Amino acid sequence: MASIDVCLSVTQKILKQKKTCRKLYSIQHLLSKRNQSSLSQNDPEKCVKPDIDITLCKSSKLNDNVTNILKSGTQIKFGTIFTDHMLKIHYDKHAGGWQKPYITPMEHLHLHPAAKVLHYATEVFEGMKAYRSEHGHMNLFRPELNLQRLNKSAERVGLPPIDSSILLKGIERLVSIDNEWLPVSAPLSLYIRPNLIGTEGTLGVAQANTALLYVIMCTVGSYFSDKFKSVRLMANPKYARAWPGGCGDSKIGANYATTLYPQELASKLGCHQMLWLFGEDRQITEVGAMNVFIFYKNQNGEKVLATPGLNGMILPGITRRSVLDLTREWDEFRVEERKFTMAELIELNNNNQILEFFGTGTAAVISPVSSILYEDTCVELPTMEQSNPLYARLFKAITDIQYGRVAHPWTRVVDERPHLYESQNYKYAN
Repeated sequence: MASIDVCLSVTQKILKQKKTCRKLYSIQHLLSKRNQSSLSQNDPEKCVKPDIDITLCKSSKLNDNVTNILKSGTQIKFGTIFTDHMLKIHYDKHAGGWQKPYITPMEHLHLHPAAKVLHYATEVFEGMKAYRSEHGHMNLFRPELNLQRLNKSAERVGLPPIDSSILLKGIERLVSIDNEWLPVSAPLSLYIRPNLIGTEGTLGVAQANTALLYVIMCTVGSYFSDKFKSVRLMANPKYARAWPGGCGDSKIGANYATTLYPQELASKLGCHQMLWLFGEDRQITEVGAMNVFIFYKNQNGEKVLATPGLNGMILPGITRRSVLDLTREWDEFRVEERKFTMAELIELNNNNQILEFFGTGTAAVISPVSSILYEDTCVELPTMEQSNPLYARLFKAITDIQYGRVAHPWTRVVDERPHLYESQNYKYAN
């Protein structure tokens, strides 16, 4: 708490002295002017002219939120503290496609009442994070995978794909502008939400000729406060999240809306999340909005880490892929992508072969599961009884990379060098 109080005191003093919310950019601009003479005329970076318009807000909401951010820490309610700015990129099929990106103060959207997104759910989104490294800079974690998935999801619902490199540059610029909203390193992070919607104001089930891709960000805390807390699941075969030929492998809002009612039923029975099953054999697919992993011993006594394969019903999670990549690199046990049924899980558990059961996702990274309510029976799992659990090791390995404690190619450092912005003509909102 002493370090938090010191950080809070320093931050408050800085904020009181600011006449605008853009302290960072003022400093960058002055530094770039001061250092102009020292930059080589042959330095290609000096000539960088980012193709993006930026309008900055005159006053920031940060001053009203910094105390809450620093003192609440892990208790920050997810998705409630938004940063000052947003990125927007419009698409118009008849005007040449994607238009010039621009960053603007956070504002409400203006949509025609007949916008495709409001009637036919033509919408896809992503969930990714920026992290304040222990060395002070901002990191992104495997962002190219999120943007690949965004385009794949967009194709599934008839929305236009976007050049990932252009979008990534825009996201990096947004993170750089609003990096003050992440004043400290772990356990805080900036949650980044790219959202692509069909905006054409015409009725009729057809692909939208106009669309809007916008990116907003919010400060979030760790899913867990100081130690892991296990979750209890409800598995009810009456409800399915996805099915063959559907869109379960796409990150679209409609996939989440249909889970809300079953989730409410689970909550009333004292469960935290749904365990989604599919088919007459009751295949295990996902847990809540996360991918699922089962760590067990097979008939030969070998340790095996299994997760459902990408069969069209499973979302290709970035944390899922990272867990698979890490464990295959460790090469300490078998790693499988295969079908796993409730009957097999119960049999292995009855034979004391189940070691751990956990979910993976951007928000929690790793979420251990201790029990499953299934057919009026509580299946108790030994996940939290392991002396050296795999889920904890994976959590540390991944977060060490995300927060820069370990150098790794999965980390992308957000470039905040002042001279890269020298050619920018920023504007301030009225």
